[in-house]
Amino acid sequence: MLREIVFDTETTGLDPRAGHRLVELGCVELIGGLPTGTTWHTHLNPQRDIPDEAFAVHGLSEDFLADKPLFSDVAMTFLEFVGDAQLVIHNASFDMGFINAELAAVGLPAMTNAIVDTVTLARRKFPGQRNSLDALCERLGIDNTHRTRHGALLDAELLADVYLELTGGRQRGLDLTPSGGGANRAAGGPTTALPVRPPRPHAPSEAELAAHAVFLGKLKDPIWLKAD
Repeated sequence: MLREIVFDTETTGLDPRAGHRLVELGCVELIGGLPTGTTWHTHLNPQRDIPDEAFAVHGLSEDFLADKPLFSDVAMTFLEFVGDAQLVIHNASFDMGFINAELAAVGLPAMTNAIVDTVTLARRKFPGQRNSLDALCERLGIDNTHRTRHGALLDAELLADVYLELTGGRQRGLDLTPSGGGANRAAGGPTTALPVRPPRPHAPSEAELAAHAVFLGKLKDPIWLKAD
C-alpha cells in the first residue's frame, strides 16, 4: 500500500536564497491514506538570528534553538525516515525550496520524491476560496483550536486530516466498483474484483401481487381514495 509522508517546516524567513534557514521539521506517516501513528520531528539550530516576523509565526527563539541539533546532524536520519515515500505538503514549493537548500549546503542531492501539493488539491475543490491550513480546517470541520502558533509537527498532523478529507474522507479506501478502481486505486490500495449480481426482474410475481393486495386491505381510509 502507498506510503506517504505529510511534511511541514518552520523557518527563519521566506527565502533560503536570502540566507534563511530551517528551524523545525515535522513528518506524519500515512499508509493507504491513513495515519499510522508514526511521526518524525526535530527542532534545528539555524546558526543565525530569528527575525521578529518569524518569531511571531512560530514562537521559536534563538535561546530555545541554541542547543538544538544542526541540520547536518539529522539530515541522514530525516532522509532515511522519508525514504521513497510520496510527500504531502501544503504549498510544496516553499518547503521543498528550504529542504533542498539545506541538503545542498551539506553536500547532499535534492529530494526527488513524488509530491502532492494540498494547495493545488484545495484550489481544485474550492475554487476562489481561501485555502490556508486554518481556512481548510474550518471548512472541513477539523478542530484546530489548539493551533495558536505554527508548529511543524502540529501542522503536519492537521494537514494529514485535511488531506484525508480532500481525497475522499474516511471512506477513501472503499472500493465499490466491479473493476476495483476508483478511490481505492487513487489511494494506492489493492484492487478487488467484486461479483456483479444479476438485475432483479422488474415485474412482480403473483405471490408479491397477492401480498400487496392483502397489505392494502389493512389500510384504513387511504389518501388515494380521496383524490378527485
